Amino acid sequence: MSDSDDDIPTLSAHTLAALQEFYSETRANVDHNEMPSGQFAVGAVEEDWRMSQFWYSDETATQLAEEVIREAGERGRIACVSAPSVYQKLKQGVVDGSDRVSAIILEYDRRFTTYGDDFIFYDYNEPLSLPAGTAAPQSFDVVLADPPYLSEECLSKVAQTIRYLSKGKVLLCTGAIMENLAKDLLDVKVCSFLPKHNRNLSNEFRCFVNYPSQLL
Repeated sequence: MSDSDDDIPTLSAHTLAALQEFYSETRANVDHNEMPSGQFAVGAVEEDWRMSQFWYSDETATQLAEEVIREAGERGRIACVSAPSVYQKLKQGVVDGSDRVSAIILEYDRRFTTYGDDFIFYDYNEPLSLPAGTAAPQSFDVVLADPPYLSEECLSKVAQTIRYLSKGKVLLCTGAIMENLAKDLLDVKVCSFLPKHNRNLSNEFRCFVNYPSQLL
C-alpha cells in the first residue's frame, strides 16, 4: 500500500451532503417505526424494491379500505394479500366502519411480523401453503390482492390463493397489461377507479372486481 494521501479516495461535498441526508432520513424512519402511534401508518415499513414493493398513496389506500369495509359487511373478514398499505389503513381506525371488520395481512416480507397474529407469511410460489386456522378455505368475505410481479406465473399462483380464501368477492390490483389473464382466472372486470402509488410507476395500474362495485 502507498503512504501517499493522493491514493486515498475522497468524496465530493455534494456526495457527502447526499449521504448525510440519506442517513438522517434512515434514522428518522427507524425512530418512526418504533413509535406505537405510527405502527399502522402507510409507509411505516419502508418499500424494498428488491421485493417489488410499491406502497399506495394515502388517498388510494383509504379508498380501497372503504371499499373492502363496505363489501365485507358487519363483522366481515378481509384478507390483504401482498397489499400492506390497505391493511395498515384498515388498522388505523380512521376509516368509517373499520372497527366492525377484521383483517389479516399475507406477506413475504417478515418485517410485517410486527403485526402479530394478523401476519401470515406468504410466498406466492406456494399459493396454498397457509395456516388452516387463520386462513381457512372460503373464510374471507373480501380478498384484496396485489401480486408483486406482472407475470403470468405470479398472477396465476396468487389467483389460486384468492380462490382458496374467498367466499366470493375479489378485489385485484395489478397492471393493466394483466387484464385478460385476470378475467380468465378470476372472472373480474376493470374498474374506472385509478389507484395511485407514492412513487410513480412506469406500468399503468388498475383495479379489477368480480362484483358490482362503487369503484366501477
